[in-house]
Amino acid sequence: MRRATRRDKAAYSEKRAAMTSSQASHQKQDEPHVRPGCEAWSSAGQGERRKTGILLVHGFTGSPASLRPLAEMLARRGFAVELVRLPGHGTQLREILPTRYDDWRAAVVAAGRELAARTERQFIVGLSLGGTLSLDAASSALTPAGVVTINAQILNREGFAIKLGPLIERILPIVPPQMAGLTPNDIAKPETDEQAYTWVPTAAGNSIVRALSRVRDQLPRLGCPVLVMYSANDHSVPPENSKALLQLIDRKWTEELVLERSYHVATLDYDLELIEEKIVGFVDRIAGAS
Repeated sequence: MRRATRRDKAAYSEKRAAMTSSQASHQKQDEPHVRPGCEAWSSAGQGERRKTGILLVHGFTGSPASLRPLAEMLARRGFAVELVRLPGHGTQLREILPTRYDDWRAAVVAAGRELAARTERQFIVGLSLGGTLSLDAASSALTPAGVVTINAQILNREGFAIKLGPLIERILPIVPPQMAGLTPNDIAKPETDEQAYTWVPTAAGNSIVRALSRVRDQLPRLGCPVLVMYSANDHSVPPENSKALLQLIDRKWTEELVLERSYHVATLDYDLELIEEKIVGFVDRIAGAS
């Protein structure tokens, strides 16, 4: 991500001055069809940490609801926070059907550039597909100070249905999550709901599969530290993905954290406080050295 120019900062200062204090930390107001709790969200930050921006990216068929508690925790720590809603997510299933991986990547890049216009340094935190998108954007379009992945998909998915994906998408626009190798609401903590779609769009899902090899090829160009978090018991994205990620990036750039108490959606699970603590330490350490 580029540093903000004087013109960018001046424009942003004028915009912020026109806002009321109650709008400094808010849900996006231009999302009338989004389900309650699934809105994009942002915080201007406060104190010295407001100069550091953190972009959070949710996963496939999910919504900002999976990262909202973490986003609010980081905002209370003073960071400028941008929690993006990927196109087609958090609304109704029919809205995700025409979207593809490139649409979601473009949304991440746009949000990253917006955050760069109002902060001095930026970090990206991605859950599941959000981790894949974060790595993709950071190794091709943005220049963040650091990236945090949580149960990111990086390897090709296995299974008969995946191999037949191009054929299946011509016949079935949606399939049950289990057919795509996913576990609905994959959270160890009882009575916790990530508010994801209950069906998987096949063409959109196949667009992810087609992007993975390109993302892997880009990883050697990633020039920032990466904190790789993964759940020991993940029923949707096997831990082998994060282990492979650690091998694909120069070890001097990586840190590893195994989440022992959580399943796939770790940001709504028992390890949420640990995740927050490790992210804050990671960000502060890098920000302090810059």
